[in-house]
Amino acid sequence: MSVTPIPPIVGGLPIAGAAMPLPVPVTGGASFADMLLDGITATDRKMVEADRLTAAFALDDSIPVHQVTYALEQAKLSLELMLQVRDRLLDGYRRVMDMQI
Repeated sequence: MSVTPIPPIVGGLPIAGAAMPLPVPVTGGASFADMLLDGITATDRKMVEADRLTAAFALDDSIPVHQVTYALEQAKLSLELMLQVRDRLLDGYRRVMDMQI
C-alpha cells in the first residue's frame, strides 16, 4: 500500500517547490473492540459511582447535593452516548446486511 503525501498548503493554495512531508506509518493501537469495551466499562463505573453517591447521600448529610447531581448527570450522559453508539453500529450492520452481492 502506497501513501501519497499531501503538499503543504498556505492560505488554501499548495506551496510550489515546498518539501513534501514524509508519511507517518500507522502503528498498532487499541482495536475497535477494545475501544468499545473501554467505553462500556467507563459507563458502568460512572453508573456504579452515581449509585454509591446516591445511597451515601440518602444515609448521610456529609455528601453535598451538587456532587450527587453531577455524578448522576455524568452517568446519564455516558449511558445516552453508549446507546447512540449502539444504535449507529446496529444501523451500519443492517445496511451492510441489506447490500446485494
